[in-house]
Amino acid sequence: MQMTTRESGRGRGHGRGANVPITVEELMQTQNEMMHAFMQHLQHQLAPPPPPPVHVRDKCGEFMKGRPPVFTHSVDSIEADDWLRAVEKQLNIAQCNDFEKALYASRQL
Repeated sequence: MQMTTRESGRGRGHGRGANVPITVEELMQTQNEMMHAFMQHLQHQLAPPPPPPVHVRDKCGEFMKGRPPVFTHSVDSIEADDWLRAVEKQLNIAQCNDFEKALYASRQL
């Protein structure tokens, strides 16, 4: 079955005539070869590098590194306020969220 004709173009005819018929089978073979080459190209591409590891901060360790004071008891409200400010300062340095602040501060009671 004849589908179309090939024409020589810009010196690539290599001595063939101007009108060489292309069959459907030749066209399908060419398409299969191109698809095979394309699939090989896709399979041999390098995989993207894995994402960098996520650095998990030890906020509790950072908080404790500042040596926050331990509150036992006090009759003087100024001492309690001083303790609260000292602990709050260490929690802010460690960049703790509200949940972590409650959790870590309660360990110092």
